[in-house]
Amino acid sequence: MFTGIIQGLGILYEKRPAGGGMIFGLETEFDLIDPEEGESIAVNGVCLTARNIRGNRFYADVSPESLRRTGLGRLQAGGKVNLERALRLCDRLGGHLVSGHIDAQGQIKERREVGDFTLFTFSLDTGFTRYVVEKGSIAIDGVSLTVNECGHDRFSVSIIPHTLAVTSLGRLREGDWVNIEVDMIGKYVEKLLTGKAADSGSGRINSAFLIEHGFI
Repeated sequence: MFTGIIQGLGILYEKRPAGGGMIFGLETEFDLIDPEEGESIAVNGVCLTARNIRGNRFYADVSPESLRRTGLGRLQAGGKVNLERALRLCDRLGGHLVSGHIDAQGQIKERREVGDFTLFTFSLDTGFTRYVVEKGSIAIDGVSLTVNECGHDRFSVSIIPHTLAVTSLGRLREGDWVNIEVDMIGKYVEKLLTGKAADSGSGRINSAFLIEHGFI
């Protein structure tokens, strides 16, 4: 589990195919304090397992599913990525709960400067825009952001100068693709309300239950 607050950038210094997937060699631009072999590290928002950790370098295996669902396969050796180590129970939750499991990829349709801020508009498959709400949370390449506006097949976010400076988002241009993870809460609520169990039996969570108890 992660928060979407990026700890720093890393460099993809090695990339090679292996077993139908890929092996990444990554180097952090920050100190890996007390690293644990096999710990989870989010790379551009994708939860990967760190192994063979040596100083600030580690390897990670990228499965065929991760290559299909995310933009990791498009990364080039020498490129920079956003990195976040897994959340500890004693940490501050500065962003929002992020699983590191990417839902979809989105394309930057517009990048516009508004004073000191940068407004991005992203496309998103309509199968996922129903989970995006105005002023809700969303993770873009692993960065926790607040949704400004959302529509049928797109949404926008406003990014502060600090976030542009310390993450890879500042390098993005119109036409680029990003990894998107929607807020997980909406997906769980939808399944509870639309699943077969929601339509039968007393004591189940359904629309009537939520209305009766003041949730909707």
